[in-house]
Order: sequence, then C-alpha cells, then structure tokens
Amino acid sequence: MFITRTFLVNVIVAMTMLFCAVAVQANNKVPYLQIGVFSDKATAKNILQQLESSGFNAEQRTIDVIGRPAEVVLVGPYERTSQALYDQRRLRDIGWSAAVKRFPALPKPKPSTFRATASGSLTAELRSFVDDPLYVEQHDSTASLAIQPEFHMSWNDRKSSLTFVPFVRVGDKDEERNHADVRELMWINVMGDWELRLGVGKVFWGVTESLHLVDVINQVDLVEGLDGEEKLGQPMLNLSRFTDWGTWDLFVMPLFRERTFPGVKGRLRAELVVDTEQDATYESEDRDEHVDWAVRWSHYIGDWDIGLSHFSGTSREPEFNKNNIVMNSQGQLVILPHYNLIDQTGLTLQALLGDWVWKLEATSTEEKDQRYTQAVAGFEYTHVGLFDSSIDLGLLLEYLYDDRSELAPGPFEDDVMLGLRWVFNDMQSSEILMGAITDLDGSAVSSSVEASRRLGQSWRLALEYRGSSGLEPTDPTYSFRNDDYFQLELGYFF
Repeated sequence: MFITRTFLVNVIVAMTMLFCAVAVQANNKVPYLQIGVFSDKATAKNILQQLESSGFNAEQRTIDVIGRPAEVVLVGPYERTSQALYDQRRLRDIGWSAAVKRFPALPKPKPSTFRATASGSLTAELRSFVDDPLYVEQHDSTASLAIQPEFHMSWNDRKSSLTFVPFVRVGDKDEERNHADVRELMWINVMGDWELRLGVGKVFWGVTESLHLVDVINQVDLVEGLDGEEKLGQPMLNLSRFTDWGTWDLFVMPLFRERTFPGVKGRLRAELVVDTEQDATYESEDRDEHVDWAVRWSHYIGDWDIGLSHFSGTSREPEFNKNNIVMNSQGQLVILPHYNLIDQTGLTLQALLGDWVWKLEATSTEEKDQRYTQAVAGFEYTHVGLFDSSIDLGLLLEYLYDDRSELAPGPFEDDVMLGLRWVFNDMQSSEILMGAITDLDGSAVSSSVEASRRLGQSWRLALEYRGSSGLEPTDPTYSFRNDDYFQLELGYFF
C-alpha cells in the first residue's frame, strides 16, 4: 500500500507542477471534437452533412498529417473541454467516434433563427454469457431491442433550445431490464453571460477512463451496464455564469432517482436480489424528495482544464446491510437499497499537451460522520499516424485509489488500469478500446474490449466483452464470477 500511495502522490505532484509550468502559456487554440482523417474532400463533406443534420455545429478543414494534406471534420468550437466531452458522448450515442483536440478557432457564420432536427437510434442487442449461471432462474443468453430518438429545436439565434431524448428497452428476459426513461427533456436559455437549464438532463464532469468519481448528479442505469456510463435523466435546475475567471454552475435537484438493478432472471447480480418494487430506505426524513444541490467552478488556462465541485444531498451510491433483508410478495428473501446523505467535494484536472492527455479525478466525501478520499490519476498517450497510416494508437494508464482500503464497498481501492485505444480515422468511424484493471492487493483482474464500426451511413456494428478472473470470496464482485459475457449490437441511426 505504501508504494501505491507514494505513486499516487507523485502523480498528483507531477501534474500540479505541469499545471504551474503551462498556466501562463495561453494560446488561441480551443477544444474541438475531431472526427476522422480523410484523403478526399467528398468523404469529409458527406460526414459533415450528416452531423449537421443531427444538430451539431460542424466544419471541414484541411490539415497536414505526416507531411501530407488531409481532410478532417470538426465539431465545435467549445469554450471548455467539459462541453466537448458532453458532445463526445452524444456523438457516440449516434455512432460516431471523436477525439478532443485543440485547433485555432475560426469565425463562424451567424446561425439561423430557427432550427429543428430529429435523429436517434434503434439497436438490437444480443448478450451471451460464457459460463453457466449460478442461479436456476437465470439464462445463458438474452436478446433485446432499444430505441433512443432525439428531438432538438433551437431559436433566438440558437440562444434558446429544447431537447427531448427518451429511451426504451424491450424484449429482455430480465423484466427489470425492460424499462423506459427520459434521458433528457431540457429547455436552455442563454442571456448574455448567463445560461439557464430547466428540466431533465445529464451532467458529465469526469475526465478519466476507468472510473468517474465526480459524476454525482445523475443516477446510474445499472441494468444497461456495469461500467456506469449509462445514466438516468435527473430533474434539475442549472444556472451558469460565464466570466473571465471561469464558469460557475449552480444545480438544484428536487427529486431523487433510485438506481436500477437486475431482477431474478437477470445476470450480473448477487444471490439476494435487490428489490426495487418495495420502498428503499433513506437517511433523510424527506426520502426521495430531499432537495439536493451542487456548485461547480471550471476554467481553462492554456492547455489545462480544472474543475472544483461540491455536492450535498442523497448519495447516488446505495449501501446494503443485513437490516434491509426482507421478504417480497412471493415470500422470497430480498434486500432493499439504503441511501445515505453525503457532502462530496471533487477536483478534476485535464491537460491536452500535444500527444499526451493527463487526467485526475479526486473526491473527499463525508458520509455518516466519516470522511474518505478517492482518486483516479493517469494519462493517455496517442501515437498519431501509426506506421505512416491514418490510424492513431493510444496507450492509457490510470491508478485507482480509495483510502477505505478493504472496507471500500466497490472493487477498486488499490488498482491499476492499462488500456489501448485504436482509432482508425476512417469513414466507418472504426474504433477499438481494450483494457484491464488489476488489483494490486490481490489476484482479481477485470478486462473489457469494445469495438465498433459503421456500416454505410445509417448502421453500426458493435462488439463488447467484459470478464473477470482471480476473484476471491471477499471481492465485492465475487457474485459475478460466472457472468463473463460477449455482447453484439446492430444499430440503425436515423
């Protein structure tokens, strides 16, 4: 433990020194999302038109790649990297891979007064498990269908907009996985240096790859995946103030949303099923009507983005204890989630320094009169133009730390993540991401592979693998030891 904590301290100190060294070197480059590197202008123009039809502000540029001219499609520009990361996730939802890079900002033509777009996806999913299930109610494989349309409307020179993103999954053998949600129903109005967001939305603050400690606004949609990337829409009021010394955000959240969990027939669950039909228990007397709030300051200096946040309210992470083991309506033993009140202060740092991206997320949380610290720190180095081609190869390394050690409820308290990312920069937006998280105190290894490729203009094929090995009975994920799976998705984007 001493070595790993020393490693973490050294990483934080090194990143802080880098921040101080480049803080005064501001330049005129701003964040963009780069999609592809193409040899002909016609291909880039075709992708540009598709992105614009989906409501994104896109442009086409000619750049130098390994001494040769090439075409790129850029989405942006953005004032903050966090804004680019939000749209990066939106682009992935409609089948496009994008990398955050900095380019000089060019003058943009004045947008039209009114604009309305409709897009979305219809995805067929097949999930097959490698090993036999631990419990008789479970299945070896399952298939389902998910639809996620997106309706976007803007007016008043795009200072006002309305976005509606519903989500529905049907057909799965696990009844709890068949569900519907409003991912986003958000009205946005810009008034000079002020921005008001009102409705249901999703907020992303995290910058690391393996774990997002600072993302405490939205609840995890756990039935969609264990990685925590899929979130439920959160009712909120968000008021932003843009100043020369940074952006200030205030969030007020009047309603709490419980986490989703697999049912009796679902895989990736513990022996005791988490019952979401009965009422969960809460530390707050107001239960799910407790008014949560959060504030955040974010700013960029040169190539560095920094964010400081504080959240006060009901924890999105439930705890489970023997006092919450009860009988359900069928006379079976189940367990109910319990949600505590927390105060969490978070820090994010991210630097885009040439081919390097340095990342840090750290939180200090007070819960039940106890305070604990978590952190994820690391980097991603991208080798541009692998073997004089258009392929980019990225190396990812991150360290995950939780000072609660073996008492931490999650599996990652002294672990290292090593990953590779291939971005082919082709018209098919082909990408492969593979990684493994190794427990430095034990033998557990969690591994994953994600690969995707567009088929024509409207289809995308995605393959995913998630598995683990070396799990011990004391590991929080020991119940998933037989739940390694392959997942195949075929999505139609409209």
